Amino acid sequence: MKKGTVWVLGASSGLGLATAQAFAASGWLVIGGARSFECRDLDREDKLGFICLPLDVTNEESCDRFVRQAFEWSEQVDILVSCAAMLMLGSCEMTSTDEYTRIMETNFIGTVRMVQMVLPHMRKKRNGKIILFSSINGLLGIPFQSAYTASKHAIEGFAECLAMEVKPFGIGVCVVEPGDHSGGSTHTRLHANAESDTSPYSAAYQAATKVIGKDEAKGLSPDKLGAKVVRNAERRHMRFRLRVAKLDQHAAVWMHDVLLPSINAMILRQYYGAK
Repeated sequence: MKKGTVWVLGASSGLGLATAQAFAASGWLVIGGARSFECRDLDREDKLGFICLPLDVTNEESCDRFVRQAFEWSEQVDILVSCAAMLMLGSCEMTSTDEYTRIMETNFIGTVRMVQMVLPHMRKKRNGKIILFSSINGLLGIPFQSAYTASKHAIEGFAECLAMEVKPFGIGVCVVEPGDHSGGSTHTRLHANAESDTSPYSAAYQAATKVIGKDEAKGLSPDKLGAKVVRNAERRHMRFRLRVAKLDQHAAVWMHDVLLPSINAMILRQYYGAK
């Protein structure tokens, strides 16, 4: 007997894959969705340990099809985990509005779309849990990640509103705030097209992206994060915020909240190699 049914969005790599596998290992029926799951592949499902269905969270028709197919596997959805996300590196000036739109459509609007699709089912049975992946970047900004940072700030605000609204229906909400973790997928890490060697930000951009890459390479284990997400989900009442980060990133959030903005910005600029 399975503990229940979990839908994991963005389950093909990184933190989404680790979270899906952690739920499966804990005895849940896991239905994972991702764009790279273009068709049913039983060999891949045996290897990953959960059901894999195609899903593009930016496409309404794809989301509808995922929901229909998921309900064919299980008549219920007990937990929704939204991990689907893309990272765009680039300065605020050189990142185009189309590129901002692409990131917001995937990281924020796609999450909203899937939450709206599961809520009627959870409200009907007056039970359910929704886990939304934000980031440390949802709490503070760093140079050259403005699109990603904006999308994660949006997730933070949405989650706070959602938690208040759905509590009367017995639905819990958690927002996960990961710091740097190793093993991220390169195909979800993009660079703004206009951020070239001729960009006025080129030197600072190169320095910052080098630091970002170094931090990710030395990041925490995705498997441990997945296990923490599962433990929180299996509590009777989930913690609303689950921050999983190294001590220095916890400190960065604390400093962002208590220091003068000018001092905080100076520290971050220096850390990311600004001259």
